[in-house]
Amino acid sequence: MDTLTNFFIDVVKFVLAGSLISYIAWQLVKSELEKVNHSSLIELKKASQATTLPLRLQAYERLVLFIERINPSNMLVRVHVAGTTVREIQQFLIAEIRTEYQHNITQQLYVSTQAWAVMNRIQEDTISLINNTAAGLSSEASSVELSRIVLTHLANLEDNPYDAGLALLKHDMQHFF
Repeated sequence: MDTLTNFFIDVVKFVLAGSLISYIAWQLVKSELEKVNHSSLIELKKASQATTLPLRLQAYERLVLFIERINPSNMLVRVHVAGTTVREIQQFLIAEIRTEYQHNITQQLYVSTQAWAVMNRIQEDTISLINNTAAGLSSEASSVELSRIVLTHLANLEDNPYDAGLALLKHDMQHFF
């Protein structure tokens, strides 16, 4: 019985020693695997950024252009047609704003949620400004009168929403550099 007990004790010693060595080896291999995985993820992220960064920058550029194109200070000068009535210019301006918005709608994939919310708000506020101003004028009034009132309203604002939108886009872009 003494040899049988010694045999079991020896087996337990070898099993414990083997288990301990296996555990230590696994920990070493595991840490190396984690390093390799981490390195792979970093490389994948770099490759992804190399692909998406130009797209994101282009999206911000297009949204800057969107703000500039629907800013009444620019749009009223660009689309002015002598002899048009308030209703005619109102319809044309609203169509221009909506066309610009639809042209840039996919840019929301590449910009921050906050930036896209500001783009929506600027578009809606610009349409409201034009509609509210037109509603306060006679339908036969000149488009020049609408332009004058809209531009006066913008000049009297403490904070220009178009400048604020541009500032937000510029701030968002700072995260890329």
